[in-house]
Amino acid sequence: MAGTAEEASSPGNAPDAETLKRHYTDMLLIRRFEEKAGQLYGMGLIGGFCHLYIGQEAVVVGLQACAEEGDQVVTSYRDHGHMLACGMEPKGVMAELTGREGGYSRGKGGSMHMFSAEKAFYGGHGIVGAQVPIGAGLAFANRYRKNGRVSFTYFGDGAANQGQVYETFNMAALWDLPVVFVIENNQYAMGTAQARSTSTPALYTRGEAFGIPGEEVDGMDVLKVKDAGMRAVEHCRGGQGPYILEVKTYRYRGHSMSDPAKYRTREEVSRMRESRDPIEGLRKLMLELGHLDDAGFKEIDKAVRAQVNDAAQFAQESPEPDASELWTDVYA
Repeated sequence: MAGTAEEASSPGNAPDAETLKRHYTDMLLIRRFEEKAGQLYGMGLIGGFCHLYIGQEAVVVGLQACAEEGDQVVTSYRDHGHMLACGMEPKGVMAELTGREGGYSRGKGGSMHMFSAEKAFYGGHGIVGAQVPIGAGLAFANRYRKNGRVSFTYFGDGAANQGQVYETFNMAALWDLPVVFVIENNQYAMGTAQARSTSTPALYTRGEAFGIPGEEVDGMDVLKVKDAGMRAVEHCRGGQGPYILEVKTYRYRGHSMSDPAKYRTREEVSRMRESRDPIEGLRKLMLELGHLDDAGFKEIDKAVRAQVNDAAQFAQESPEPDASELWTDVYA
């Protein structure tokens, strides 16, 4: 399968200009949104935890390009990029980050507790690995209803060592559930390098004991992610059960905004930014193909920045939830 993935980003196999432009714009929106979220956090406008997706944009954009309407997404706490890729409005996401009434959870969930049934986004989840059985549950519902939908269940390399993940693998394989398990391997589980926390370097092989096929994907290339994603989705929609994608990616920022990231060198981060950036890589391909010139890229960036600035302004102008909201949307 590696040969097919290698071909995905070659000029001769690249999608049409409009498709590439859409992927580029979607990734840039996530990048600029997260940069703005980091600024608002620094200003004290975002409280609690805030985990940025900067550097990993190609993963969710590439996989959402494989999704059909009704396919579900569930992920961990590093979730803003997934929300935007699912089509959730930047204004609503930013308002939730700032704890405002205009947010998707009416300002009561914050960065790690946001949902949209309309966009089939079933949340970011703060407990490591907790979303994995939920993703299988969504897939179980799809199989029961015979609706042809697929559940995209995202988790990190650290969560890949959690016990509930393997219980979920077993059930998903046993019942042939249409779930794509996406391991976003950004090399560090919080501050622990994968080599120090994980006995098997190839995480996609973790499903072999259950008969679940998988593959490793270059997560810094949106077209390679999309190419592998199409194989995974075809497998699941074809009634062949679950599939594992280990997407090798990299986050440029710390684990969260409170993480100084002293467990890696500045040189390492700079090297990845300069040689493997997913947005810059697609930009170079589009320039090579003659799809867009520098002026065209500047126009996209200008429009995206305006969209993000509007979201930030909306968030700051949206009122905080009324005190009475403490008693709504609770179990007891």
